[in-house]
Amino acid sequence: MTVHDAPPLIRRAGPADAGHVAEVFLAARAEMTYLPRLHSDEETRAWIAGVVLPSSQVWVAELRGRVAGFAALSGGRLDHLYLAPGAQNGGVGSALLGQAKQARPHGLDLYVFQRNTGARRFYERHGFTLVAEGDGSGNEENLPDAHYRWRA
Repeated sequence: MTVHDAPPLIRRAGPADAGHVAEVFLAARAEMTYLPRLHSDEETRAWIAGVVLPSSQVWVAELRGRVAGFAALSGGRLDHLYLAPGAQNGGVGSALLGQAKQARPHGLDLYVFQRNTGARRFYERHGFTLVAEGDGSGNEENLPDAHYRWRA
């Protein structure tokens, strides 16, 4: 998948998107070499299909008919925003984040790994402010994280 000039199509995800969402998640996290591998690909696919899609508001971004990224909201929290590696730096993440802000116009919270400096810069560019940094005891990876908040 390559970045191109056409804007992505943002739409609500359905059960049929589970495999595509899982592939984006797996590919994006494979690029984060500092993350421990805690679950098999099969477990991750089952979690996306059985937990994330049914319990969250999930949007996908399509480029040329292929899912290039997704965002998942749970209450006032952005739980996931992942892009296929080839879709980064082309406006897909900004489009998904814009959709999340539109869905939660009063504000959003999110957590990001402290080592994910690119994501931290991205969220800060989009108006999120750092609330606190944690030691990782609140995530299953046990990696230091950062809590960000956006308010309209």
